[in-house]
Amino acid sequence: MCLAIPGRIEAVDERDGPLARTASVSFAGVVRTVNVALVPEATVGDYVLVHVGIALQRVDEAEARRTFALLDALEQPADAGAEEVEP
Repeated sequence: MCLAIPGRIEAVDERDGPLARTASVSFAGVVRTVNVALVPEATVGDYVLVHVGIALQRVDEAEARRTFALLDALEQPADAGAEEVEP
């Protein structure tokens, strides 16, 4: 199973041509350099789905926020909010 994470493009670098097009992408404040050659229409402010350092597609902000919410829910312990039961 593969997992692609949404991130917001902060800056785009096109100096090395279209196949080497990269962007600074923010993932909840952590910024990484990502290859965005597969999404030539992506610009600063857009959200992209990233897998192993490559942006696969653009997504709208609402979809990115839904994904963030699901990822946050996965970080919560399975018994969060459950009352403790003494043995």
